[in-house]
Amino acid sequence: MPTLTLKSIPDALYHRLKDRALENRRSLNSEILVCLERVVAAETVDARAVLARADALRERLRVPRLTEARLHAAKAAGRP
Repeated sequence: MPTLTLKSIPDALYHRLKDRALENRRSLNSEILVCLERVVAAETVDARAVLARADALRERLRVPRLTEARLHAAKAAGRP
């Protein structure tokens, strides 16, 4: 199994990882592996596809787009 050496880890990051390892009852090495695995295994989000689905849903529900003017009007309406 390959070995990886990390250099110049910022102190704050090191302490956060160490704290997470303690909270999860893992060694620091195991915690780092879990963190890396989650990041690498995570699916990348296709922003255009998400926006296209949101647009399609908005169209289907006939919800008007939120504009600056509508937002200000909604805020004003909610205030006494």
